[in-house]
Amino acid sequence: MPKQLPFSVFKRSGRRYYYVAFKNEKTGEYFPSISTKQDSEKAAIEIAFKWLREGIPAKAGPISAEKYTLRKMAEAANLSKADAEYICQELVRRGFLESYILAGTRPAIGFVDFLTEFWDWEKSPYVKEKLRKNHGLHKMHCNQQGNNVAKYWKPYFGDRLLGEITQQDIDEFVNSFVDTSLSASWKNKIIMAGTKALRWAHAKGYIEKEITKGLIMFSGKAKERHVLSPEQAALIFRVDWKDQRTKTANMLAAVTGLRAGELQGLRVQDIGENCLYVRHSWNRLDSLKTTKNNEDRQVEVPFPGLIQDLIQVAQANPHGCNMDSYVFWGEVLNTKPMEAKLFLYDLRCAMKAVGMSKETAYAYSFHGWRHFYTSYMRKKVDEKLLQKQTGHKTIAMLDLYSDHELTGDRKLIQDAQIETFAGLLPGEDVRVVVR
Repeated sequence: MPKQLPFSVFKRSGRRYYYVAFKNEKTGEYFPSISTKQDSEKAAIEIAFKWLREGIPAKAGPISAEKYTLRKMAEAANLSKADAEYICQELVRRGFLESYILAGTRPAIGFVDFLTEFWDWEKSPYVKEKLRKNHGLHKMHCNQQGNNVAKYWKPYFGDRLLGEITQQDIDEFVNSFVDTSLSASWKNKIIMAGTKALRWAHAKGYIEKEITKGLIMFSGKAKERHVLSPEQAALIFRVDWKDQRTKTANMLAAVTGLRAGELQGLRVQDIGENCLYVRHSWNRLDSLKTTKNNEDRQVEVPFPGLIQDLIQVAQANPHGCNMDSYVFWGEVLNTKPMEAKLFLYDLRCAMKAVGMSKETAYAYSFHGWRHFYTSYMRKKVDEKLLQKQTGHKTIAMLDLYSDHELTGDRKLIQDAQIETFAGLLPGEDVRVVVR
């Protein structure tokens, strides 16, 4: 192309037509290119000369090539959705845009609306996919995360669109929890209400970027579960309880590590010979569902007296006792077991009955029995065997539940020290009294 021409005609790779870019005589730079709709260079040059003389065709009338700008082109052009997307992609490529949202596309939906639907048990495509593939997911969990969206994510992000949210936005949201009094585990649960949804959105093509990548969550020791000593537990089980159901439930939890929901889900047909068949768990939203890890297990109960107590509790059901009846039956309806909060309420009453203060009793939870069982059994049996009883999926989780200082631990350590290092220190009296 001769250099003296006031325009440049060229063909882009993979495009059918030639483009023309007119030269700005004042700056020497070229204006944005425009298609000539011609597939031969000669015809394209002829069109360029015509536009130079008569102006570039536009809806509002011809535009002088000398005054032709990108803004004028945008105003005059009959843009399609594909054209708009191409322009946005080009601006992203050149670094003028971080991202963009086209009307009517998935990223154009409200961010909070997306999160709310993501955790909606009835509407969520994520929930449907998890259930279809037989993954463990309960309505209670979805309900809790939906509440976290409403309480924390909605006030922070308001009416912003899904496609607007950036990695910096998520970082700033996480940082907003730094000075709060919430525990690290609770902060992380709140954050996961949004980040899990965003990762799913990226995997399904709702958004182009994985904006949660590299996110550093909060760390910190979880609130410690208080664990009773065997001597304290024995005293508690020797006092009178108001309700034999709650006493039996607490004794069973202590010697098996069963969760409250698993106790509620026990039915008469689950009572075996010196064992229980744990097939279900119960909560107020899911009702009778599979266990937490979606697996049945057989839990050993080598205490005939306790098995007999379970049978007697089941037979005392005022609604009648059959194989489908709940062992720990509810007062009002035969279709529901007793509420788990009663297990804890009566436990604390028993603690106060043996002399514990109200403050000390309230430091314990019913779930503490699971820690109690795991901690005292950990040193007795192989960890894989213990996992089969507790239902913990990983050794790491088993470790978490057994990480407690137990009665007799100091004496065990001191005995080992004496046995190993006796005679190492001249004149040292190795008789030690553990307090």
